[in-house]
Amino acid sequence: MLILIPLFPFLGFLINASVGRRLPKRVSGALATAALALSFGVALSAVARMLAATPVDGVRAVQDTVYTWIASGSLHVPFTLRVDPLSSVMILVITGIGTLIHLYSTAYMHDETDSEFARYFSYLNLFAAFMLVLVLATTFPVMFVGWEGVGLCSYLLVGFWFTKQTASDAGKKAFIVNRVGDVGFILGMAAIFTTFGTLDFQEVAARVAGMPIEASFGILTLTTLLFFLGATGKSAQIPLYIWLPDAMEGPTPVSALIHAATMVTAGVYLIGRNAVLFSHAPITLEVVAVIGCLTALMAGTIGLVQNDIKRVLAYSTVSQLGYMFLAMGVGAFGAGIFHLYTHAFFKALLFLGSGAVIHALHGEQDMRHMGGLRRELPVTYWTFLMATLAISGVPLFSGFFSKDEILAETFAHGHVVLWAVGLFTAFLTAIYMFRLVYMTFFGERRTPATADAGAHGHAAAGHGHGASGHLHDAPPAMAIALVILAVGAVAAGYVGLPNAVVSGGNRIDAFLEPSFHAPVAAGVDVAAEPAQEESSTSSGVELALMGLSTLVALGGIGVATIFFLQRPDRADAVAARFSGLHRLLEHKYYVDELYGAVIVRPITRLSTTLLWRGVDAGLIDGTVNATGLVVRGWSAVLRRLQTGSVRAYAMSFFVGVVVIVGYYLWQ
Repeated sequence: MLILIPLFPFLGFLINASVGRRLPKRVSGALATAALALSFGVALSAVARMLAATPVDGVRAVQDTVYTWIASGSLHVPFTLRVDPLSSVMILVITGIGTLIHLYSTAYMHDETDSEFARYFSYLNLFAAFMLVLVLATTFPVMFVGWEGVGLCSYLLVGFWFTKQTASDAGKKAFIVNRVGDVGFILGMAAIFTTFGTLDFQEVAARVAGMPIEASFGILTLTTLLFFLGATGKSAQIPLYIWLPDAMEGPTPVSALIHAATMVTAGVYLIGRNAVLFSHAPITLEVVAVIGCLTALMAGTIGLVQNDIKRVLAYSTVSQLGYMFLAMGVGAFGAGIFHLYTHAFFKALLFLGSGAVIHALHGEQDMRHMGGLRRELPVTYWTFLMATLAISGVPLFSGFFSKDEILAETFAHGHVVLWAVGLFTAFLTAIYMFRLVYMTFFGERRTPATADAGAHGHAAAGHGHGASGHLHDAPPAMAIALVILAVGAVAAGYVGLPNAVVSGGNRIDAFLEPSFHAPVAAGVDVAAEPAQEESSTSSGVELALMGLSTLVALGGIGVATIFFLQRPDRADAVAARFSGLHRLLEHKYYVDELYGAVIVRPITRLSTTLLWRGVDAGLIDGTVNATGLVVRGWSAVLRRLQTGSVRAYAMSFFVGVVVIVGYYLWQ
């Protein structure tokens, strides 16, 4: 029955794409939501079967070979789906949180036409279907189908309002940047098949496990670096992170789906799925850890000065993904997936909460035009606050447990500098997230009611509703999703309580651990496998690290309270005093401008001058046009021989006879 997990949303896509425009909006929305809810139900059943299964090769799993997809010589690729501990976490996140996002969308997108409404939900279902194929795949090629599918859907959904230039440009940017990373994925697959003769994850892990750890640069390091290039594209890490903030041009529920449950987690999952392979390439792991840490820091600093509510959240996603890659890079694969799982709850809630604010303000996204909304939007405010406390790392909320484990594992594995940078980034996270809360929900309204009415023109983008002036909190469909996600933002982390607090409390690490080792049947001693190193941190040190991270989170909240709630003028004064740095952060370190100057404009000039004018117009068109001119010239000469005049033919005949007779007489 595993095929039903991606099949239900795929059928929802087919129905809405073909006949959805003829259906009432409530029917097409309910159909898409029910499709993913059914998928969630099957996923729960599959996970239950997996938990009850007898371990094979050291891991419990449920597997279903649907059919043989490719069989050519030594290349054998079955379309096989597999649920093991790692993929079970992913399918429950995708289908569970995805269902809530679909439910939320039925209210958020209600002002769209029937045709646009159906198109939106068809894309949303297709997105979920491809992501489910990606995480259920047992081979690299099947994963690549889902990998490319979510890339296609991101283009369709980010550019959903394609009549808007910024939206269409953002969709193209997401598509092109991800294709750069996909080159790495394809080359990595080629290297895997050339080296091991198989593309199956389990077979590759078994064969890698028998190899020595590659201390210097070799084929394993090259292969893993290529896969990491693909991961940087999908999961928005340096240098391919630039598409994700621009993806905010799509509808807000799309942002929640991309950032929380689907596409951007694919790169983290790719590394986790190939933990044995990456563990045998320590050079690559160092690169992964450093890139993740730098990405977290860079995105955190940019988030401090953003004024668009969705862009603040976008940069927070890039930063949190950096934490996940930091965990993967230090060998704490379980901690990385744990943070992926908790992040899905509070990041989905943050985006959907921002969508409720935008919905209430008829499309307004600038936080400088908000303020005082907590009294008028109580459900949105309280749920949003819970998510903010979670992402800020406040104790007892889910983000605290997963982020603290990443920092503790980083410290335990001897990466003290990376730990310090990660701790400082946590401080920045608390500042910019509470800056968002204070600017949005506290103080006085900074936009008069007349401005709300004027902003209603943005309702064409699916935001407006109700009369101007009086604000309405999230309608029932949106509120239900917010409340359920708020429960997750609080409670999801308790599956991974620190061992320093509760002995054996980190159940999610123990649950995931078999997925990060080679199969036992391969003759590999699992205990000796380096896939996930055991940390040697004592309980006392771990408690001290937890206390320090708590102080850092509370310190960040305190700084935000002083500068953005009590004395906003101080923030303006600091920005003015460090105007150069502020301008640098506002322009996002000028990375887009750098890419434009070094890559985009030179390619444009090369394409225009050499390829278009030189090769296309000059060489290709010139050759074709010259051939036509030669044919026309010769035809002008030859057609004079076919005039249709009898006298001309007689004269030609006479001249010919004279020439021939004259020739023989001359001889």
